[in-house]
Formats: sequence, C-alpha cells, structure tokens
Amino acid sequence: MPIDDRFYESLGPVPVAELARLAEAELRGDGAVLVTGVAPTASAGPGDLCYFDGKRPPGPADVNPQAAACFVTPEHADALPDSVSALCTPFPRYSHTLAARAVLRPRGWQVAESESKPSNVHQTAQVAPSAFIGAGAAIGDRTVIGPNAVIGPGVQIGRDCEIGANASVQCALIGNGVKIYSGARIGESGFGVMGGPYGAEDAPQYGRVIIQDYVTIGANTCIDRGAFDDTIIGERTKIDNLCQIAHNVVIGRNVALASFAGISGSVTIEDGAMLGGRAGIADHVHIGAGAQIAAAAGVFREIPAGETWGGVPARPIRQWMREVAWLQKQISGEKKTK
Repeated sequence: MPIDDRFYESLGPVPVAELARLAEAELRGDGAVLVTGVAPTASAGPGDLCYFDGKRPPGPADVNPQAAACFVTPEHADALPDSVSALCTPFPRYSHTLAARAVLRPRGWQVAESESKPSNVHQTAQVAPSAFIGAGAAIGDRTVIGPNAVIGPGVQIGRDCEIGANASVQCALIGNGVKIYSGARIGESGFGVMGGPYGAEDAPQYGRVIIQDYVTIGANTCIDRGAFDDTIIGERTKIDNLCQIAHNVVIGRNVALASFAGISGSVTIEDGAMLGGRAGIADHVHIGAGAQIAAAAGVFREIPAGETWGGVPARPIRQWMREVAWLQKQISGEKKTK
C-alpha cells in the first residue's frame, strides 16, 4: 500500500541515478527513472523504490516489474525484472533507508493552527491545556484528551474516545469509542534491526496503526506501527496494561490480552482469541479464532481455532498438563528413594 501522506511528506521525484549516488550503490539500468515513493518489493508500483535482501535470487513473484528501482546484492541483480533498475550494494535494506530519506520524511511536530483549540478538533471535544495536538490531526465529537498527552501530526481520532494522561499517539487512525489509558505508546517505530556497514542499524517503519471501534488499550501498553503495511487492532478487542504488540501484527475482533502479553512482529490473531498474562508469541505465527493461550505460555507455532494451549514451548493444554503431572511424579519418586 502507498505511504500515508498524512504522516509522511513527499520530497520527490528523485532520479534513480541520484539515489544511487546518495547510497553509494552501483546502478544497473535507467538512471533517469523518477522515484516518488517507497514500498515492499512485491507490491511496489510505478515510481516506487524497494529492496530485496534474501539469500536466494528473487523469483517472479518477489519483485513487481512495475517498480522503479530495487536495491539488491550484486549477485542477485540479474534476477530482477528487466524493467526494474538495479541498485547493487552489500546492504540492500540499509542502502534503501539512506535513499528513502531523499524521497520522503516524517511530518514534523509543528503545532496546529491554535494550540488551545485547533480547527480540526470538534467543538465538543475536551483537550487538556497541557496536551499537544500536531498539525493535521483530527479529533472527533466528545473525545477527551488528557494532560500531557501527545497527538502526532495527521493522527485521526473518532468520536467518544478517551486518551489518558501522558499517552502518545502517532501514525495512527483510531475509530469511535476507543479508550487509550495513561502512558500508552501508539505508533512508535518499534524494534526493526538491519545490518549495515558499521553493524546493527535501526530499520525505519513506514506503516500505520489502525485501531477499530470500542477497543480498550491499557496503561503503558505499546503498539508499534507497521514496517510498510499496518498494525491492526480489531473491534472491541481489550488489551490490559503493560502489553507489547509489535509491527505488522493483525488482531481480530473481541480478542482479550492480559497484562504483560507480548506479540512479536507479523503475528495474526483471529477473532475471539484469549491470551493469559505474560504469554508470548513468536513472529509470523497464526492464532486461530477462539483459541486460548495459558498464562506465561511461549508460542512458537500455529494454534488451530478453538484450541487451548499452554507451556513453553506451548502445546495442547491436556498434553502439557500430563507432562507436568508426569514430571511431578518423577520428582516425588526421587525424593522418596533418598
């Protein structure tokens, strides 16, 4: 999907040859092609700059032939579609980041038209005097913004919402009746790490957070924006205090997360699932509708719909309980023989 211009400002168009110079990459292709945006390889369209850093050569489905240019390692450059200019570098994602800074930038923290009552805040909304409302943000009817809350540029908040004291919201679209309690952090860039010539580097995140109607987000919970796609929280999902939801996570409707739950990147949780306290889910795992995860479980693989799992690594609850009971018997037997 295209980068949301409510949160990022376009600096383009920029010729591919100029981006190659900025990123110190070898250009193979048409340097006069103009770049206007950034995107993942599979969905990059006309004018988009992308990167491919896989260990195998890109296949036909990996790089959209409509993309303007792609950063790639030299050994994989010939596998790109002929229509895509290759930018050869040992660190494709890092070089993509350098070039992307010349194409777009996050919108700054300019103050809106009036600090006390910006024109895009509904007249029935209540905004604490110490709250900050960024330029282009919109706040709906009867929504309450608490003291020292920070609403970033371009953020859209619906009707009848509550944003607690010291909460921060950026790169987010929020529905109606949403409650975000004190100290929550919505839309931060999250934990993206890439290799660079000097070691580990922070990878930029260009996506958004979408919070649908009547979601509750507990105090000091963090929800990271997507890398390119969106992090999505479905209707009436309830999230306890001190939870972590990473980039590109998609959570369905009526999901419940108890405190200290941690969701790694690109996890999908379907409608009605429940996570106990301190449960953790590894990246790219799929949790089926109505599944239940016991407290402190560590999930590393798919859980089918309707099943209950527990333990570390998590497994079906009956199996886990039998294993725990067997282990207790072994320990008890050893004690008796001593």
